[in-house]
Amino acid sequence: MKGKLACAVLMAPFFVLLVTVFLIPTGTAIWLSFFAADQPGLGFGPESTVFVGLRSYAAVLSDPTFLNGLGTVVLYCVLYIPLMVVGALTLALLLDSGVAKLRSWAQMSLYLPHAVPGIIAALIWLYLYTPGLSPIIDLFAQADIEINFLGINTVLPSIVNIALWSNLGYNMVIFYAALQAVPREVLEASVVDGAGPVKQAVRIKAPLVRGAIVTVGIFTLIWALQLFTEPVLLSQSTPMISARFSPSMYIYDAAFTRNNYGLAAAASVVLLAFTVALSFGVTRWTNRKAA
Repeated sequence: MKGKLACAVLMAPFFVLLVTVFLIPTGTAIWLSFFAADQPGLGFGPESTVFVGLRSYAAVLSDPTFLNGLGTVVLYCVLYIPLMVVGALTLALLLDSGVAKLRSWAQMSLYLPHAVPGIIAALIWLYLYTPGLSPIIDLFAQADIEINFLGINTVLPSIVNIALWSNLGYNMVIFYAALQAVPREVLEASVVDGAGPVKQAVRIKAPLVRGAIVTVGIFTLIWALQLFTEPVLLSQSTPMISARFSPSMYIYDAAFTRNNYGLAAAASVVLLAFTVALSFGVTRWTNRKAA
């Protein structure tokens, strides 16, 4: 009895947070998505909230701007997630191998960008991307190289760069911590068998931290599908980023620009369902690969 009570006390904070920050907001969004503001009398009557069923979902799924935003964020994931996972794992392997000198200082310097709030990081890179202000663009211009970081073909890689700069060190720390749990006797045995540093990293260390790789990949996917801060700030300097560039920006525009909370709620539920389905699919695929 005491064991069950202790378990309940320890688990209570988790369930309180789960209900308050996830279940209640999700239920509220689902409820709101079935209603919309309506004005009878050709739009001249008093506004009232009416039940519209799945009309908002049909509007979202038939809206090309939402579907284009969904495609944009999928392309963003395709570019960002492999670079993030491979880059962070490579840095962690280098630190674990002892190649990097002053390991603690290297860890701190790589992690430091993550301590910068996302909006500040985006503002820093906005300055570096803006023609007439950016010393990087001026440096390229001196070499007769014209580059537009906010052009039609470069704006998405520019956003990926901001996200990498902000989060690479954080995920590197996760991988490095996982590598510290790898049994040293296994590594010593691989050295005796003739494995060099590269082979040891690829064939021994990386497979042994597979769980951490999958976890980082899943959480990076969930975060990437909510792309919002970087494109919102960069949109101030380029017409290539519209108010509905990503699903999260579409939701913000629907709620606070068009005051259509039912549409925003429906788009939120669609994005949630898409995120859950994609995360579940990736998890099943990685588990099948492991089996």
